[in-house]
Amino acid sequence: MGNGSNRLHVIVFANEKGGTGKSTTAVHVAIALAARGARVSAFDLDHRQRTLGRYLDNRAETIRRTGRKLPMPDYRTHDGESLALFSNMLEELGADADYLVIDTPGRDDRFGRIAVTNADTLVTPMNDSFVDFDLIGQVDPDSYKVVRPSFYSELIWESRTTRAKADGSAIDWVVLRNRMQHIEARNMRRVSDAIDQLSKRVGFRVISGLSERVIYRELFPKGLTMLDSKEFGAMGLSHVAARQELRDMMAGLALPEPPARLFD
Repeated sequence: MGNGSNRLHVIVFANEKGGTGKSTTAVHVAIALAARGARVSAFDLDHRQRTLGRYLDNRAETIRRTGRKLPMPDYRTHDGESLALFSNMLEELGADADYLVIDTPGRDDRFGRIAVTNADTLVTPMNDSFVDFDLIGQVDPDSYKVVRPSFYSELIWESRTTRAKADGSAIDWVVLRNRMQHIEARNMRRVSDAIDQLSKRVGFRVISGLSERVIYRELFPKGLTMLDSKEFGAMGLSHVAARQELRDMMAGLALPEPPARLFD
């Protein structure tokens, strides 16, 4: 796995806290890349929740039911137990892909740790609050200055060090700030300052993610995304804004372009 001779780019979504929009964001990134004509695979490591897998199941059923062609990644779900199965699925999914999107469980997980070590781009979604910030760093309760990185930040630091020693590659760690508009202005400023402080200390980039919009939940049963506008009729202003959010997020991720292929 990783950035080998086939130029596979591995994008891992990881956060040990649930409810951050991790799986929804992972699905939208996978579909956005597939819509560009890239070869995309997706791997769901959360066999309990299986949100990414279920989302793509629903999408496959919509394609079957309607007969319409939609951008569709190849995807698998791990059983959470077998290392051999994990390795085999990774090999199968990465064999002919430009991008492999991996969604990890919202908890500490053996296979999630392996995935993080092999990431080219590591995405950690978080809601804009100190509850979520506590995953990556701790702040002084009076000054709101960063006191120390968290255990999770130290874990990512170790994973990046391991990867650099293994093959000389650097993991691009991106903290994705979701649901920003629902937080009070002064608190948003404090969270922003803390994230900026910590980013300089442990070395991650910060970009804006997706807002808390009803449309994302409504699209799940059909497996659709904001890119499938023709499949759910005319879009209102909120839909247009959500699509722009997605475009901005994809630009912020700054993923490499897939390799040019002479014969497709």
